[in-house]
Amino acid sequence: MEFGPHARHGRAAELLVCLLALISFLVAGASGQAGAASGAVAAGSVDVPDIVSRVEPSVVTIIAGSELGSGVVYRQDGVIVTNQHVVASASNGSVQVAFADGRRMAGDVQAADEISDIAVVRVDRTRLPAATFRQQLPRVGELAVVIGSPLGLENSVTAGIVSGLNRILPASGGGGGSPAVDLIQTDAAISPGNSGGALLDGQGRVVGISEAYVPPQSGAVSLGFAIPSATVVDAVRQLLATGKVRHAFVGVQLTTLQPQIAATLGLDVDSGALVLDVTDNSPGQKAGLRPGDVILSFDGKPVSSAEDFSARLRAVAPGDTVALGIDRDGNNRQIQVTVTDQPT
Repeated sequence: MEFGPHARHGRAAELLVCLLALISFLVAGASGQAGAASGAVAAGSVDVPDIVSRVEPSVVTIIAGSELGSGVVYRQDGVIVTNQHVVASASNGSVQVAFADGRRMAGDVQAADEISDIAVVRVDRTRLPAATFRQQLPRVGELAVVIGSPLGLENSVTAGIVSGLNRILPASGGGGGSPAVDLIQTDAAISPGNSGGALLDGQGRVVGISEAYVPPQSGAVSLGFAIPSATVVDAVRQLLATGKVRHAFVGVQLTTLQPQIAATLGLDVDSGALVLDVTDNSPGQKAGLRPGDVILSFDGKPVSSAEDFSARLRAVAPGDTVALGIDRDGNNRQIQVTVTDQPT
């Protein structure tokens, strides 16, 4: 899996290059300091073997044709969550599910969503040990534990820290698919077969579902990614209710505005969601959003980070019109945006 930069033009290019350089420096420093703290926690008050023993029964192996991945027990009545790409090759929607207790049984793919890369599998088994999902994002530097079945090695465990948040991976394979957005980055090793498995915090709560990794041949070292639990829970809720997921779409690439970034760019505000780029013909462009705008509020609710914006957007439906309060060149203004379904 190799990822290359998207072409950028004009002010958006200058803004993106400046910000990515500064953000990389700031995040690297934060990760280094937090990583040292996390290492101390991992060696001291946090008992990783205890976390594993408690959560291991909630992680399963999923076999779909010739493909193999992982899954997490979502509800005790037989609902399992995994990646859509894990079950994409399932014959007639049927997979095999292997549990930590050694039992193996058939499962049916009830519904799946390609954009969020989330799927729901049902098995005819009750009293399963459902995992606990933490919908609040972890902090950079927190302990991260991955459980899954890399290369078919069931219930394998790796550990590291949360290396970054709100990561974006371009669509792979050249097929024109959607990029994966708002991902959690971790240096806990993720390999083929981990997809659909659990990314855990220091209390054994699922903070993400393992999604992808960048292989060493791409020049990467320990670059793994997971779908945040808030995204997972929302997708599963919709898949169970309607069989599909609706994704509100504005068409902006955002980053959290930090005081250091604001000072570098000479902005009058030091928090909010900074617009890096606006997709052509998107609702955001039609409403007049521009690179360099800082989104401060969403329907009257404060936005202090890119995470805030994503959380607010998840709460609205395609077709809704929302009011965005923005700062542009030191002037506050309101912009009305009618969100759409995210294009596939």
